[in-house]
Amino acid sequence: MKIATWNINGVKARIDSLRQWLTECSPDIACLQEIKSVDEGFPRLEIEALGYHVETHGQKGFNGVALLSKTRPDEVMRGLPGGQGADGATDEQSRYIEGVFSVPGGAIRVASIYLPNGNPADDPVKYPYKLAWMERLRRHAQACLLLEEPLILAGDYNVIPQPYDCFDAAAWTTDALFLPQTRAAFRRLENLGLVDAVRASTDAKLYSFWDYQAGAWQKNNGIRIDHLMLSPEAADRLTSISIEKHVRAWEKPSDHVPVVGVFDFG
Repeated sequence: MKIATWNINGVKARIDSLRQWLTECSPDIACLQEIKSVDEGFPRLEIEALGYHVETHGQKGFNGVALLSKTRPDEVMRGLPGGQGADGATDEQSRYIEGVFSVPGGAIRVASIYLPNGNPADDPVKYPYKLAWMERLRRHAQACLLLEEPLILAGDYNVIPQPYDCFDAAAWTTDALFLPQTRAAFRRLENLGLVDAVRASTDAKLYSFWDYQAGAWQKNNGIRIDHLMLSPEAADRLTSISIEKHVRAWEKPSDHVPVVGVFDFG
């Protein structure tokens, strides 16, 4: 069973690439981020024509996440729990969608995550929001792990976990993606027992994002910020993981590429 994550960076702008990739890769579940579309504006018919069920949690012009799946989920949750502030206001940014899917022998829980960027790091709102969102994610993951079922938290985490996950660590020292507080929050997720699927499989220097600026793609100046984080029950079923770098060379590409995990839930 293939479960993939891809920050599509605008589903309408990238619909041809998305259709090509879905046909080529044929993931069973695809977690998309930055769809940048309200729910009713998502190109549902084009995706359904390829045999996929579509669930979205959209937002006009920004953010937005989706689950595309060959089978209809049994349950869907939109929004990360704990988003109510002390003033009672609700977090209105669409960054989390979770589905429960039936597999032989039980169920799996899969989420598509678009974690806040947090830059500029000295902004009094953006970086604290990122750290608070990561703590909400940690608490929710902790609750999900109590279910003792395969859990896959897939998405654009906007976190560079280690220095070797970027082309030049010195260039990122003041960036919200690489600040010590950010990496510490990511480690707190890992310390729950979650497994970084890529790092469980290889120590190679691999990237999932190349900026559009300064010839980053041509120079291979990339960073690894798209992750599949797995519960022990999911990690035990992981058979392979790949970063589909070739997609970055397609026409009108996203600045991210898909990360694809293959699991044996038979």
